[in-house]
Formats: sequence, structure tokens, C-alpha cells
Amino acid sequence: MSTATITLSSKGQVVIPKEIRDELHWHPGTQITLVSSASGVTLKALPKKTGRRFSDLIGLLKHEGPPLATEELCKPVDYGADWESSEGQSR
Repeated sequence: MSTATITLSSKGQVVIPKEIRDELHWHPGTQITLVSSASGVTLKALPKKTGRRFSDLIGLLKHEGPPLATEELCKPVDYGADWESSEGQSR
């Protein structure tokens, strides 16, 4: 990570040096949050919105084969056998 010293302008503005913007992949239009604390401030880029809605994700994961009953999906899983076989392979 890079470090830079910047100066607050008379209008309260700061310029983030190009080297740091490039390192963080901050381009024009990037939304940044400013969080204050007792020791100073932290700048964080807001995550980019993908433009997807929850309803867009319905049907994204496909299941091949017959439908599974709810009881089968909710049945407890015994990981003991899988755990023992994986432990045997790691020795």
C-alpha cells in the first residue's frame, strides 16, 4: 500500500493522488464513504451495484434429476463418515 501526504484546500477539498487511485482502481464516478474516528478518517469505496434484483436470481441454480422432497432436504446430515475418510487421506 502506498502512502501520500495531501493538503486540505480552503474549500475543504483533498485530491487523492493518481498513484493511489490507480492502486485502488478508483475511477471517476467511484462512490467513496468517509468514516470518522478518534484517530482520523477512513475512506472506503462503496461496492459497485450489479444492477441485479433478487427476482433475477430465481432459477440461476439448476438441479438435474427428479425433485427432492422437503423432508429429504431437511434430514440431518452425518458428517462422521466423510470426516473419517478425509482424516485417513491426510495421514
